Formats: sequence, structure tokens, C-alpha cells
Amino acid sequence: MEHTFPLSWLLTAFAVYTALLFFVSWLTSRKADSNSYFLGNKKSPWPIVAYGMIGTSISGVTFISVPGNVMNENFFYMPLVLGFVIGYIVIAKVLLPLYYRMNVTSIYTYLEKRFGFTTYRTGAGVFMVSRVLGAAVRIFMVVLVLHTFLPAGSVPFWIVAGVFMLLIFLYTFKGGVKTIIWTDVLQTTFMLIAVILTVISIVRAMDWNLQDMTRAVAGTDYSSWFNWDWSASNNAVKQFISGIFITIVMTGLDQEMMQKNLSCKNIKSAQKNIYSTSIILVVVNLLFLTLGAVMAIYVNQRLGGMQGIGLADVAGVFSKAQTDKLFPVIASQYLGRGVGLFFIIGLISASYPSAGGALTSLTTSFCIDFLGFDKREDMTQAVKDRIRKLIHAAFAVLFFLIILVLYVVNNQAIINLVYLLAAYTYGPLLGFFFFGIFTKYRVRDRIAPYIALVSPLLCYLTDLAFKTWFDFGLGFTILIVNGLLTFFGMWLFREKQAA
Repeated sequence: MEHTFPLSWLLTAFAVYTALLFFVSWLTSRKADSNSYFLGNKKSPWPIVAYGMIGTSISGVTFISVPGNVMNENFFYMPLVLGFVIGYIVIAKVLLPLYYRMNVTSIYTYLEKRFGFTTYRTGAGVFMVSRVLGAAVRIFMVVLVLHTFLPAGSVPFWIVAGVFMLLIFLYTFKGGVKTIIWTDVLQTTFMLIAVILTVISIVRAMDWNLQDMTRAVAGTDYSSWFNWDWSASNNAVKQFISGIFITIVMTGLDQEMMQKNLSCKNIKSAQKNIYSTSIILVVVNLLFLTLGAVMAIYVNQRLGGMQGIGLADVAGVFSKAQTDKLFPVIASQYLGRGVGLFFIIGLISASYPSAGGALTSLTTSFCIDFLGFDKREDMTQAVKDRIRKLIHAAFAVLFFLIILVLYVVNNQAIINLVYLLAAYTYGPLLGFFFFGIFTKYRVRDRIAPYIALVSPLLCYLTDLAFKTWFDFGLGFTILIVNGLLTFFGMWLFREKQAA
């Protein structure tokens, strides 16, 4: 039965969760200094980091999109997730030992020691562009969903976005990564509770037990894991290989994700964290996809299909905008107010630490990579802390402005373009690091920015040519092609004298 979600419940849930978050922030930021902000004093317990990283890996956009997209793509997401596991092993065996051996705060410091200052700055700049674009879109999508729960016209969008960013700034500006690690635990917990409660509620509404649910899901095409159509972007082989490299780049070469691993007391703890995260991530993603299948069956059998809940069906294929609305609509309008309440909390908890983590990592990268905090002896600690807080605030304002631009544009194609641009920018990082790790050559340092610009452009042209001539989409393998082109560019401009 459809019902309206009370505004008072939304505001109460938001206020209570925010208060809990600030309490955790206060506990973790007492006597905090720059070492706490950047590396959590190297005292982070690895089980806590591993559990919290699940929530970080599954952002608010994933929380909404993955279950809904089952209606179009079945369980074709799982080969990508299985690829994640291999990627995490590479991180644990190759990248973590490198970072711990060099005792870095910013992982891009490696590029300076390996190739030179220009390559180092280029790598850090690539990360910042990627993180700003990607995080801004994720925050925008969540703020947009929260805004839709408010009565139409009651609160302007810019106020919702402003309050959201202000709260994120306030709870992270002092404790940094030390705070983020513990708030990640809240994020993961409430997100999983929301998913599990939704599944239970649908199972009850369908008069199923666990065995009935398993049989119902297995009896549909939704439970199909592998798409063997080679021309499809979600082909199983492409997905698996892409999952490996997506994890290496978006975790192993990402300052936000690795900053948490570097906060563990030693490399053994960090490796345990990585291995545990990879296993838990498979289970959690399977849970999200199961939720998507259960919702799809519930919508088709009890609510008369997508048209029955106000989302039009166009020849049996749904747009991404429609499937993204599926989880919010079902949880907030059809399964009782308790489920709707936990959906809101889950959505908020999937967004706060993700946005806070992005702010913290960007601030860290700017302070270390561009201002040289780790090398500046002409600044007192008080001056460094003051500058760090100003930079933290500046990035919060930047996120707010990008969110407003996205709302004004309000075009799904533009949002997808921003995501695509962010994905393209990770390719040069992959090429830089792999060339440094797997070869002994040095490169003409000043050429790095040009390679980082030309490689994504050539990658785009390659993808366009494959689609035009062979009807073959590169899909997520764009990242791999981009990395290979960067690697080849580094090879062309290598110096004869090996490192």
C-alpha cells in the first residue's frame, strides 16, 4: 500500500544521525594534530578499517543504483566484483609494500622519487581532478534524493546542499582520517541495515520464507551472472578484467582509500585489512543485487510493474533515471515507515563519510603534494594547521558550487559525462605507477603533463573508432586502454639511462 513519508521523520532521522556523527567526531578528534588528520597516528585497528572501507567503496550512488539496475542488467555486475578481489590482491602484494617501504603520507610522493617533480605534481593533479568530479556528482545525487523527500517548494535546493556540505566540513575539519575511519563504521552498519530490512519487508509482503525467496530469484533471468555478448559493455570477461584495474586505480592509486590503509600500525595489518575488505565486498554486493532482484519481482507481481509506481516502461527497458528511483520509491512509499526511515538513514550514512573522505584526501594531497607540508621547516605547526583548515573549507565550497551547477543543468547526459571524464583521468595514474614499478627506466620529467593530456584524448578516439567500425564498446576497459597508452607514452620518452 502506498503511503506518504512524514517530513518530521526525515528531519528527525537527519538530526539524530548527524548528532551521532558529531559525537564520534568529537571523540576521535580530541588532542588531534596533523598526524591524526593525515594518518590517524598510525594506530587504526585493521578490522575497523576493513569493515568501514565497505561503506566507502559503496557510495550513496551505488546504494541507489546497483539494486535498481538489476531490472536491466540482471547480476551482470558480479564479474566486475569478482575482478575487485584480484585487484585487492595486487594492492596488498605490490602497492602496499611500496608505500610502507617509502613511509609516504601522500602516495603520489612515489612519483617524485621515481621520475621527478613534474610527474609527481601531474599525478597529484590527476587525482584531484578525478576526486573532485567524482565526489561532487555522488554528493549531488544524494542531496537531490534528500531534497525530493521534502514538500515541493518548501526548501530551496541550494539550502539543502549548503547545510549538507557545512555539516560534512564541520565534522571532518579537525579529526581528518582518524574521524573518517570510525564514521565509516556507522556508514557501513546503517547502510547494511537498510538493505536487509528492505529485503525482509519484501519477503514478508510476498509471503515468502528464505527458501521461497531464493527459489523465486533463481527462477528468473535476474539471477544470471554472465553476459557473453562480446559487443556488450557488460560482457563478463570485460567486466572481470575491468574490475581488477578499477580496484587497482580507484583504491590502490587513490589517496582517499590508501590514506586509511596507511593509518594502520604496520604493513601486515594493512594487508589483513585489504584481504578482508575484498571478501566482504563480494558478499555485500551480492546482497545489493539480491535486493534488486527481490524488488523487481515485487514490483512486477504486486504493484503492476514500473507503470504501477509511476515509472514508465518503455518497451521493457528502463532508463537509468527510472531505475535509480526504484529503491527510494519502494522503501519510502510501499514497505512501511520503518523501512523508509532506515532507507533515509542508510542514504545519509552512505554519503556523509564518502564526502568527508573526499574532503580529507583532497586536503591532504594539496597540503603535501602542492604546499610541501612534509618538507616545509619554515612553518610552525600552528601555521600549517591554520592553512590546512582553510584549504579544507575551500574544497567544501568548491563541492557546493559544483553541486549547484549540476542542479541548474539537471541533465543526466551531463552528469554521465562528468563521471566519464573522472574515469578518463584515472588512466594516466595507472600508466605512471605501472611504468615506475615494472620498468627500470627514467622518463623526461617535463613531458608527463603532455602524456596525461594526450593519452585520454587518444583513448576517446579509440573508443569512438571501435564503436563506429566494429560496433564494439570498450565499456570499463577504457581505463585499461588509457593506462596502456600512458605507459606507451612513458616508454617513447624514456631516457636511455635506467633508474
